[in-house]
Amino acid sequence: MTETADTEGRTDIRVYLVDDHALFRSGVRAELDRGDGRSPVLEVVGEAGSVDEAVAGVGHLAPDVVLLDVHMPGGGGAEVLRRARAAGTESVFLALSVSDAAEDVISVIRSGARGYVTKTISGRELADAVRRVRAGDAVFSPRLAGFVLDAFSDRPGAAPPVDPEVDQLTKRERDVLRLLARGYAYKEIAGELFISVKTVETHVSSVLRKTQTSNRHELSRWATDRRLV
Repeated sequence: MTETADTEGRTDIRVYLVDDHALFRSGVRAELDRGDGRSPVLEVVGEAGSVDEAVAGVGHLAPDVVLLDVHMPGGGGAEVLRRARAAGTESVFLALSVSDAAEDVISVIRSGARGYVTKTISGRELADAVRRVRAGDAVFSPRLAGFVLDAFSDRPGAAPPVDPEVDQLTKRERDVLRLLARGYAYKEIAGELFISVKTVETHVSSVLRKTQTSNRHELSRWATDRRLV
């Protein structure tokens, strides 16, 4: 990795953005480029909207820190990490995702990310997180650190890193389950996920069958026990 120094001798941190939503990338770039008056300065050197583009860009530009979305077509953040690591990159990866699900956090950290923050983070907090991971710290949004501690702990009662019962659910079924357990009505879930109410009902029926639960209350408790909420 190559850091650049400005005329005042400050060392910049070169950042690469990976997210399949161009509008979101533009927002993050604007926040980081605007700066917060602190050193080192963050310089966005490139961005990508797909797994293949991200792997190629990281390999070519050798950024110091990669801000990495977790869910993207073609394998998502974990696939970017796997391929970039196999190619020998020394970049540090910081996951930046809308998801706060335990399985997403654990998966990307096991793949090699140095931290995981959610998209509710402020621009100033994000800049601080980038600086910290570049300095060698592990950075997590507050409620996510416990997932990682449990996953890598050998203590009795620690949450298993892989839950076969959760793994049997599709990504969309987990999305529906998470919102349902948080108290969303079917119509609200449909609006949140941009699907029809009938599709929500179909997913709920499938989740009830796979989890062997019989009603919303049992399903919510099932999700809470597995830290999906």
